[in-house]
This record gives sequence, C-alpha cells and structure tokens, in this order.
Amino acid sequence: QVQLVESGGGLVQAGGSLRLSCAASGRTFSSYAMGWFRQAPGKEREFVAAINWNGDRTYYTDSVQGRFTISRDDAANTVALQMNSLKPEATAVYYCAAAEYQTAAPRECIRWGQGTQVTVSS
Repeated sequence: QVQLVESGGGLVQAGGSLRLSCAASGRTFSSYAMGWFRQAPGKEREFVAAINWNGDRTYYTDSVQGRFTISRDDAANTVALQMNSLKPEATAVYYCAAAEYQTAAPRECIRWGQGTQVTVSS
C-alpha cells in the first residue's frame, strides 16, 4: 500500500507560482497513476491533473491547462504539481491521490494524502 504526504502549499499573490509535492511511501508507487484534486470551502472535490503510471500521459482540467504541470519522479517516489499564473479561484485544499489507472474521478482513487492549503490573494 502507498501512503501519501503533500507539501508546498501556502499564500501567494495572483499571478504568482507555487510548486506542490507529494511524497509516497511504499514499493508499489511506480505502478500507480497519480492525480491532484482540490476542494474549496463549500464545494465538492474536483479534478486538477493526472499522470499515468509511467509518466508519458498527462491530463488537466480545462481551467488549468497551460498553466499547471504535473510530473512524477519514480526514483524519488514523488509527484509534483507546478502551478503558474495562479488565480484567486485556485484557492483550495489540494490533495494528492493514487489510482490504478489515470482518472479524473475522485471515487476511483484508492489512496489520498491529507491535503495542503493553497491561498491565492487578489
């Protein structure tokens, strides 16, 4: 089983950048597809980005396409989300998740981190 711990959240002004990281424990990390989701207060958890098990396919929600980049480093057991040109509507708790296949559906993820807060001020 894989355990996930996110880091890198914080407060940033609109237009700024943040890099989130997710550290995974467990020898099976490289076999999982990985994703980032976010949840704003009063809203449902939503998909942000995903990467398949070997890193050669990525997928983004339309609102972050071209500004966010997901990547993975299987040697280090980490997955990252580089977020550029941040907007206030990106304010949310960001979660790292593992799944058996690349998915945008939270219900299909089998492991979750505890989340990291991202706040974008206007």
